[in-house]
Amino acid sequence: MGLRLSQRLHAVLLLCCALLAAPAWPQPTVLRVVAQEGTEPKFIPAGIGRVVGLCVDLFRAIEHVDPGLQFAGDQQWLPLLRAHSELASHQNDALCAVQRTDERARQYIFLDPPLFQLRYQLIARADDPAVINNWEDVRKLGPKAVILTNRGYTTPEMLERVGGLQIDSSATSPAINLQKLVAGRGRFFLHRAPGMQGFVDRAGAGHKVKILPTVMASADVYMAMGTHVDAAVRLRVQRAIEQLERSGELARLLKKWD
Repeated sequence: MGLRLSQRLHAVLLLCCALLAAPAWPQPTVLRVVAQEGTEPKFIPAGIGRVVGLCVDLFRAIEHVDPGLQFAGDQQWLPLLRAHSELASHQNDALCAVQRTDERARQYIFLDPPLFQLRYQLIARADDPAVINNWEDVRKLGPKAVILTNRGYTTPEMLERVGGLQIDSSATSPAINLQKLVAGRGRFFLHRAPGMQGFVDRAGAGHKVKILPTVMASADVYMAMGTHVDAAVRLRVQRAIEQLERSGELARLLKKWD
C-alpha cells in the first residue's frame, strides 16, 4: 500500500516537473477591429450574430500567415463613421479596406500594398432610359438628375470635385439610398464594386434597379492601422499582406466576393 502511494507521489512530482520545464507558448498579439456597417462585401450580415465577407476572410488569412496575430471584433457591428472615429481615437487598432484621403493619412497608418481597387458605378431604376458614358452625360440631364450618395463616405467629396452635379448625401447607409432610388427620390445612386450586384440582390431590388456599366471612378483601398500600434506589429501585418498578394490569395478572395 505504502509502495503504491510512493509511486503515485513520484509520478505526480515528475508530471509537475515536466509542466514547469515545458516552454510557455507566447500569447498572440490581438488587434481590435469591428465590422463596418454598410460596407458590403467587406462585411455582410449572415444571420443572427454572424458576419461574413471579404474582410473577415482577409483577417483569417493574415492569421494563417502569421499565427501570432489575432484580429478580434469582426463579428461586432459599428456604424462606419464611428468605426473611423474609434480608430483615430485608438479604441480600435485596424480598419480593413479603407480609401486613403489626406485627412485619414494624418490619423492612420496605411499599409502597402493596396488590398484591392474600388470601382464606382451608377445605379438607376430599371426603366430609366439614360445612357451614361461620363460625368458630362449626367450634367446634360439637368437639375433633376440627382445623384444619391452616403454621408461619411468618400463619394460626396469626390462628386464635389467633379463639379456641376446635383448631389444628395443625406443618407447614412447604402440600403437607405437604394430605397430612396426606388422611391424616385434621386435619379442615380453612386455605389462601389466589388459586391454591388450581391448588395442589390440581398436588398430585394434586383428587378427594380440596374447597374450602369460605365466605371465612373476608381480608387485603391488599404489596411489602415492606428498610429498607436507598435511599428513591429504593423510590419508583421504588412508582410502578411505582401505574402497573400504574392501567393494569389488576395486575388482569390476578391474574386470570391466580387
